Amino acid sequence: MLAALRPDAWDLPLLVHVAGAMLLVGALVVVAVAMAGALRGGEGTTVLTRLTLRTLLLGALPGYVLMRAGAAWIASKESVPDDATWVGIGFSTADGGLLLVVIATVLAWRASRRGAAGPGAAGRATAALAVVLVLAYAVTIWAMTTKPG
Repeated sequence: MLAALRPDAWDLPLLVHVAGAMLLVGALVVVAVAMAGALRGGEGTTVLTRLTLRTLLLGALPGYVLMRAGAAWIASKESVPDDATWVGIGFSTADGGLLLVVIATVLAWRASRRGAAGPGAAGRATAALAVVLVLAYAVTIWAMTTKPG
């Protein structure tokens, strides 16, 4: 089997896109796990809740920007048809995902303001949104790698 070749000009935009996507998904996994730990209660609840907020602010949001900028950049370099299913899946989960990441960030901020009282409903919603986003991005990763339709 021959290796797939692509022009060298596509390497940097593709690297930016993939690195941003990896940062975004990794940050969301950390958010889900840290908030789940905070919801269990105990001595480290405040620390885990703050970790969740910082991970969203310093990991997920910058990861989203890199991923989306890289996606637009690589799409302009390649001549991908607009009706490609995998491109539609990618753009729709990216755009909808931004809204959910922003909502999760606001909820994590509210949960961190509760302090020793625990994250409460805002924490549960943050964890749930993180899990939903990880699952949606798993489907997107599948679509980007297999390119159906």
